[in-house]
Amino acid sequence: MDRDLAQLSRRVGQRLASAGWKLVTAESCTGGWVAQVVTATAGSSQWYERGFITYSNEAKRELLGVRPETIQAYGAVSEATAREMADGALRSSRAQVALAITGIAGPAGGSAGKPVGTVCFSWLLPDSGLASSTERFEGDRATVRRSAVVFALEGLIARLADKS
Repeated sequence: MDRDLAQLSRRVGQRLASAGWKLVTAESCTGGWVAQVVTATAGSSQWYERGFITYSNEAKRELLGVRPETIQAYGAVSEATAREMADGALRSSRAQVALAITGIAGPAGGSAGKPVGTVCFSWLLPDSGLASSTERFEGDRATVRRSAVVFALEGLIARLADKS
């Protein structure tokens, strides 16, 4: 793991540990990369609870309770789906904080409305409600996925900082 990701993970861990919270992740296009980054940090068992890799629509529905109507109306790559992923991950865990990612890493799969590099995020923290964002990252598949991991962790750090 590179130093930048390791540093982000340590910062997430410090903030979660100081609040006494645990994190659950729900990942699609990143395929568990966020979970890998945070569990590579020594002591992460104190602040990381579990992760869900829900690559298919069926997995999103079965494991996280994403409604078929949401996927049909907005698509698997949408803030609506990311919000339901975060909510479902939190309900299916013992964590207090959830992070969800769904997107199109490429090289194929994009459309005019949702080109390759489109990634949707959601964060759910106690007393904050759901926050979500859609970003567009440039580059090849690996670059899009890494950019999504960085953005997700930076977004979580910012939201955790707002709670301190």
